[in-house]
Amino acid sequence: MVLVFVFTCDLSTFSGLNCFCLVSSGSEPPGSPQVVEDGGEEDEEELSGGEEAEFRSSSGRGSLLTRRGITLRVLLKDGLVEPGDGVLAIHYLGKNFVGDLLNDGKIRWVETGQIFNSPSAWATHCKRLVNPAKKSGCGWASVRYRGQKLAQYKTTWLHKYQPSADMVRRDTRVRIEIKHLNPHLGLTDRERIPVRYCSLGTRDAARDPHTLVELSAFSAINRFQPFNVAVSSNVLLLMDFHCHLTTSEVVGYLGGRWDTNTQLLTVLRAFPCRTRLADRDTASAVEEEICQNLFMRGLSLVGWYHSHPRGPALPSLQDIDSQMDHQLRLQGSNNGFQPCLGIICGPYYHGNQGVASTITPFWVVPPPEQRPNDYGIPVAVEVTYVQDNFLTSDVLNEMMLLVDYYRTAPDLVQFNQYWCPETTMLDKIKVQPLHLPLGLCIMIENVCNMLISSEAQGADTFPRTRR
Repeated sequence: MVLVFVFTCDLSTFSGLNCFCLVSSGSEPPGSPQVVEDGGEEDEEELSGGEEAEFRSSSGRGSLLTRRGITLRVLLKDGLVEPGDGVLAIHYLGKNFVGDLLNDGKIRWVETGQIFNSPSAWATHCKRLVNPAKKSGCGWASVRYRGQKLAQYKTTWLHKYQPSADMVRRDTRVRIEIKHLNPHLGLTDRERIPVRYCSLGTRDAARDPHTLVELSAFSAINRFQPFNVAVSSNVLLLMDFHCHLTTSEVVGYLGGRWDTNTQLLTVLRAFPCRTRLADRDTASAVEEEICQNLFMRGLSLVGWYHSHPRGPALPSLQDIDSQMDHQLRLQGSNNGFQPCLGIICGPYYHGNQGVASTITPFWVVPPPEQRPNDYGIPVAVEVTYVQDNFLTSDVLNEMMLLVDYYRTAPDLVQFNQYWCPETTMLDKIKVQPLHLPLGLCIMIENVCNMLISSEAQGADTFPRTRR
């Protein structure tokens, strides 16, 4: 299957939704105001005139998950904000700071006359005066324009210009189209036998792209895993719940953070794609909703997941190529490194050990330089699962939205049927890959009971047939 991320500009900015800032204060000649510049971690890069024009025409306004081009200068030019004295303010730990918005999009701190290139540079500077231990400040969330957070103006800008981006880039941009999924995976999916990577050899156009490939270990290819991964149990729960609902393949995004200092990728949220296969109109709306959710939570896109409903949770040749493509796009053109995690969930494969789903995190290592025509090497990723003490309202709400979305679907799993002797499909969905606290189990059971109610609305009774 293929889940295609949307990229329409500099792909190194894939994680641009995070609000980070690194301030470096430069010394200025006597008598001139000090200009404080923000570093490369913030998503508010200043663009020259030519770059800004290119951003508007070629990268597309409102491009999903790529927001580094949105600056105060852009908001000024598009009329969402206006320059003025004292229109900007920061309130931090009981202290108030006032700034002027200049015509070029820079900020002048009223108290000292210092000039700052971005909201984050100003926010970090002010916060450090109050709290020297503060190392960064999210300008878009901290700075207010006429009493309203700048983040809200950015969101307004995104909503306003997303439609035009869709029209301009419809034919050329890579979209989230899920057109390569198998709508209904039947017995043939279960019968697919995985092959070893060493048996693949050079790429062959005649080879079935749905061929499953066993994962290698990093040690088997004389490599070390170049990053650590921590996954929230709530992510696992929502992802597994989503994959259990339908006999069709499903997909979703993973949101989190990448720490370059510790080389730790933390996966904090799953974002299921509530859309039918190859439904382009719905896909556009889903893209925007996920984008907004990531932005409002200060998260970056760090990966994706999909299901193999009745087959092994192993990547196909198509999955391997897709994962490699996503990794390159996430890395971008600046040769920086940020991992992109792929996860496959196999909920209804009878080869699974036990009742719980098989969850497979994986990554793809490029083929050796001397064999550029080989397939990428799929490797297993070691993951630490972090147990959450409670089910967040976001996750619970997402579960209920999924129930509502699939309740009338023709491919909804019949939860009154038996998965195996003494275990119904409904019983199975309650068995999570991780042991959950009692309180969480009760909440999940309540949501699962809604599934039976959903079935009852669609048919008089489902036969309680055994396999």
